[in-house]
Amino acid sequence: MTSEEIAGLIGRVAIGDRKAFEALYRVTGSKLFSICLRILKDRTEAEEALQEVYIKIWQRASVFAATTGAPSSWLAAIARNQAIDTLRSRKPVADELDSAYDLADGDLNPEEQTVIRDEGRRIDTCMEELEADRAVAVRRAYVEGLSYLELAAQFGVPLNTMRTWLRRSLLKLRECMER
Repeated sequence: MTSEEIAGLIGRVAIGDRKAFEALYRVTGSKLFSICLRILKDRTEAEEALQEVYIKIWQRASVFAATTGAPSSWLAAIARNQAIDTLRSRKPVADELDSAYDLADGDLNPEEQTVIRDEGRRIDTCMEELEADRAVAVRRAYVEGLSYLELAAQFGVPLNTMRTWLRRSLLKLRECMER
């Protein structure tokens, strides 16, 4: 199927056409599944992530602009981001800090490694004190680099509400970390 035909299907999905959605799934499902599987390395998780991908496609089809890029790239980005979100949701922040500092390379002495791990655990504990959606928004903003506008769209809230969520969440995190 050509890019124009896939873009046409996405356009029809945007107006709620279920047959177009089914056709889009038949045409793109295997490719998007392979993206999820490649990232998650677990068939069950990849299948669950794929379900979330198609929910997002159904919800966001009206946002797709055929003039800004290839529809396959847009679909692949949704799949990739969902798989990464799934991966991150099972991996605590402390592990991300370990990876970020690449503690295995030996550049840091054992004391520095321990301090970094302890900080990661403190961050994990403080993140758990936030409401679940606020914690996800904070991770997406400050770990993944999503903009306030992107986050507001993802969570279905006004831009100023997202700014308030993030500001209040950061204040709570700072307060928690200072204890």
